Amino acid sequence: MALPNRGGFRPGGGGFGRGRFVPRKEAEHRINHHIRVPQVRLVGDNVTVGVYPTQEAMKMAQDQQLDLVEISPQADPPVCKIIDYNKFLYDKKKKEKEMKAKAKTTEMKEIRFTPNTDDHDFDFKSKHAENFLKEGNKVKAYVQFKGRAIQFKDRGELLLLKFADRLKDFGQLESMPKLEGKRMLAIFTPKGGKKPKAEPKPQL
Repeated sequence: MALPNRGGFRPGGGGFGRGRFVPRKEAEHRINHHIRVPQVRLVGDNVTVGVYPTQEAMKMAQDQQLDLVEISPQADPPVCKIIDYNKFLYDKKKKEKEMKAKAKTTEMKEIRFTPNTDDHDFDFKSKHAENFLKEGNKVKAYVQFKGRAIQFKDRGELLLLKFADRLKDFGQLESMPKLEGKRMLAIFTPKGGKKPKAEPKPQL
């Protein structure tokens, strides 16, 4: 039964056959016959670790239908592994993509209140803020005062403290509410760790 074609090798001559191997453009590593040093140090689970003549290391890779890949070119001699290079690149890109997703930039979401925000509007905006915090975003909540409404700034502070109590399971205040111009504002950062458990539903 024919072995599956993997790595940089081709049937009828292997990965080192003259004229059969097409060099990868902008390769991140030197592989196979592009490794031109006289000897290399092999590491990995599928070899006996040690220094080998490069030609012998290439033959070992060819016998396993894999690639000889230089992973530490600055070492003396350069360090190589016998691996499936295409799979190696795929796994590397997948890992980089996952790390990039985890390092997603935190966004600042805004929630706006007025001194006369009613309970229904307060609950509606609180639920939005909870979702923003659960997604890892910061929340900037502010009470907007218009005209003479600035005289009710104490009411705005109480509203933001009530908001902070509502969000305590999902986020925490960076600092106490403060007045900036005609706005009383507070910033919330998401809490780390596990999400709070949902309260058990009463049995009917």
